[in-house]
Amino acid sequence: MQFIDVMREKMTVLVEFIRARAPLLPAMDRAAVLLIGVAVGTAIGFAFRGGPSDAPPLAAAPAPAAKTHAAPTPANAEASIAERCAPSNQLQQQLKQTAAEGGKVRIGVFGDSFGKGVWAGLVNQLSSKAGYEVTDFGQEAIGFTRYKSLNLEKHAADQLGSSNVDIAVISFGANDAQGIITPEGHYAPFMGPLWQETLGGRVKRYVGILRAHHALVYWVGLPHMREPGLERDVTAINDFYHAQMDELGVPFLDSRPISSDEHGQFTPYLNDPKDGKRTLIRVGDGIHMTIPGYIWITRDLADRIRSYVGSVRNIAGVAAPVLPVKKKPV
Repeated sequence: MQFIDVMREKMTVLVEFIRARAPLLPAMDRAAVLLIGVAVGTAIGFAFRGGPSDAPPLAAAPAPAAKTHAAPTPANAEASIAERCAPSNQLQQQLKQTAAEGGKVRIGVFGDSFGKGVWAGLVNQLSSKAGYEVTDFGQEAIGFTRYKSLNLEKHAADQLGSSNVDIAVISFGANDAQGIITPEGHYAPFMGPLWQETLGGRVKRYVGILRAHHALVYWVGLPHMREPGLERDVTAINDFYHAQMDELGVPFLDSRPISSDEHGQFTPYLNDPKDGKRTLIRVGDGIHMTIPGYIWITRDLADRIRSYVGSVRNIAGVAAPVLPVKKKPV
């Protein structure tokens, strides 16, 4: 493990050395560091697999403004619960149809290497036995600034084909801290007006593709980063994507409050609020998380999904799958 840490740090220094001498090149990508990070994170994390019940809830994203209603009668109580749990301005018929047919709720997770970690967090909490099918549509070293290597809109459309998903979870950003060359051949510096206009259009079309496949959409933001320069960039990226999701009516779940120390800063360890147990939530690259960390930051989202799906199933008159009771060892 010490050898991996040393090599990672050397690679980071090399990347920063090259970037400092080529400021107009599109950011040397941090791809090498990201790929090492997800591999190491997976290796560390699976040693802790199986402990999602210890993860504290994520600070909830702002809920849509509550509507004033009279107290629900027993006849419409479940409908009222579903209305409160549902994300605003989004398609819901696909999920209702899945529930009515008694099928598994199909959840697609889309993103980069961090998005793949979000998938790992959710698949640990939303099991097939409980009636969920969580599919990983992520890929390392991709992003909305990297359309020369992979057009995310076309890629998502090709991945889904003619099939639908009930819920789509998106998490991008760690690879987007760089300028771009627009399709018209203009250089757009990171976070400049042209950059924001171009990426804003890409993000809106991307969400539109997922909604065209009848998905409810959520976005999981990035946690704090250890390296100050990357932390500054990721803060801007989170703010940008949060604003885009607000405009589209997509819930944005901010992972920073639950993954930070008492001062709101990056930390590799956190104490479990239930038992005080010290838990490793970040890997050595200062970017990615361990599997317990990904479970930690997706706990609130998993709870939201369970609550909403449970309400829809009740409305459809379909009982949730009964999970087998684990017997305690004698």
